[in-house]
Amino acid sequence: MRTPQLVRYATGALAVAVSVLSAASCADLARTGSGPSFLVMESVTGARGSATASTFTSSLLSDVQTLVDVIVGGVTVKSPTIFNDLGQATISAAMKNALSTTAPSAINSITINRYRVRFRRTDGQNREGIDVPFGFDGGTTATIPIGSSAAINFDLVRHQSKSEPPLRNLIDGGGLRFISVIAEVTFYGHDQAGNDVSVSGTIDVQFGDFGDEP
Repeated sequence: MRTPQLVRYATGALAVAVSVLSAASCADLARTGSGPSFLVMESVTGARGSATASTFTSSLLSDVQTLVDVIVGGVTVKSPTIFNDLGQATISAAMKNALSTTAPSAINSITINRYRVRFRRTDGQNREGIDVPFGFDGGTTATIPIGSSAAINFDLVRHQSKSEPPLRNLIDGGGLRFISVIAEVTFYGHDQAGNDVSVSGTIDVQFGDFGDEP
């Protein structure tokens, strides 16, 4: 006689669980913006600044100063030089309602128009200009149709960041030898109906005055 009651209870519990999971999923998508389309951060990579082309990698060794060969009076000398470090984000666009029978249109395409970079240390010492470089905002433009992706290059570490504390203090081994941070990059944009959209990603960055190739 108790079996039907147990089945009804189990069915009800399953329905509640599905409802909770659906609500959580909707909440996650809601945080990406109010429009019907959203952005997916597929990867964030970085390339060490240098006088020659660099390779993008999943973590970045950022050299705060590079000795470059220059000719002065017919003599080759080492000149201290600062290079910025580039980042590359691969971002795709998708529809929130994947079960919709209505095909996405051009109005659902997302245009990215700016980005923000912030640095943080895992030990909690995150005073900008003292423990970590100052964060900054930058401009960029890329339109991503639904179902497509784009590789967007951006400044991950700016020249001026290496000219200011705490990175300047690393030159020639001054102060700390290395500073390890997580760089969080957030891209902002909108679909063609004006709905705001954003997406974030992270990459490990280690700053130091690394050895230069002879």
